[in-house]
Amino acid sequence: QVQLVESGGNLVQPGGSLRLSCAASGSIFAINNMAWYRQAPGKQRELVAVITTGGSTGYADSVKDRFTISRDNAKNTVYLQMNSLKPEDTAVYFCYADLSITSWGQRRNYWGQGTQVTVSS
Repeated sequence: QVQLVESGGNLVQPGGSLRLSCAASGSIFAINNMAWYRQAPGKQRELVAVITTGGSTGYADSVKDRFTISRDNAKNTVYLQMNSLKPEDTAVYFCYADLSITSWGQRRNYWGQGTQVTVSS
């Protein structure tokens, strides 16, 4: 059974920083794309950042130059470094992973349970 477990969410003041982590565990043959999404109260879930197997990254315009996504393939972990946080960054942040679960390439998408990030003074 595959699990994605996030950590690192917290209450932080505007201008502060947080680092989110998401570790994948279970019967995983390979990890393909990984991403972070967020969902604020009353809003749809939105893509924040994505990182490919090869390390290419992409960001939502609202977080460019403030957030950095990275991955440690040896640890099956993806990170989101968030700097210069703003109140509008307040949301539940979800980890997403596209995983190969068999040697012949069967793939499935998985979501973490979410971690709360609150930016407030």
